[in-house]
Amino acid sequence: MTQERFGRVVVLYGGSSAEREVSLNSGAAVLAALHRRGVDAVGYDPAEGGLAGLEALTPDRVFIALHGRGGEDGTLQGALELLGIPYTGSGVLASALAMDKQRTKLVWQALELPTPAALMLDADSNWDVIAAELGLPLIVKPVHEGSTLGISIVDTAAALETAYREAARYDARVMAERFISGEEYTVSLLGERVLPAIRVEVPSGFYDYEAKYLSDETLYHLPCGLDAGQEAQLGTLCRQAFEAVGGAGWG
Repeated sequence: MTQERFGRVVVLYGGSSAEREVSLNSGAAVLAALHRRGVDAVGYDPAEGGLAGLEALTPDRVFIALHGRGGEDGTLQGALELLGIPYTGSGVLASALAMDKQRTKLVWQALELPTPAALMLDADSNWDVIAAELGLPLIVKPVHEGSTLGISIVDTAAALETAYREAARYDARVMAERFISGEEYTVSLLGERVLPAIRVEVPSGFYDYEAKYLSDETLYHLPCGLDAGQEAQLGTLCRQAFEAVGGAGWG
């Protein structure tokens, strides 16, 4: 029954972005879960054979487990639309917009959703002016990267240039954002459901790439510890932010 419902599912993972290793792990987990449910699923790394290799597998639908550029930014979604292959997650426009931190922020600001103040940086930026306008500490990040790649927290104006150069290794567009201290929570959305919030506890205080994927010390608390009203408010904000960029499927 499951195979008849879904047909052949190709799980796309790997790719050529800076988040390749994360994607390989995600894809392997998804593939194993689909096999446990009796789905006719195969894995495919588009970095090895491109779209021609995907078409040769004759998929009825695609599960996108790619991370980062080329997988989450609307590029792949557009190609699958042209090929007429159904896929998971958001469409072309929402994927492209959500991968761009600056433009996503502009949408949220227009809708008066809470988001930290930010400024775009370049090699000629006046670091003292940036620090004075946004306040310290700041977080400096590549506009189009995920998994906390290239991100730095800076406490002084003098440290901004080094942080900028680190972010610029990953992206030509770099932004500085006012750092918001406090507990860290993550909320997932699945279809119309807002899933329970999870509180993330990181001994180092910075939920970076190592803390997300490599450390055994990062803790995830569920229930998250917020009271029901606070958690509901957080979930509503996340739903509004997701819908603002046109997200679909999950986020």
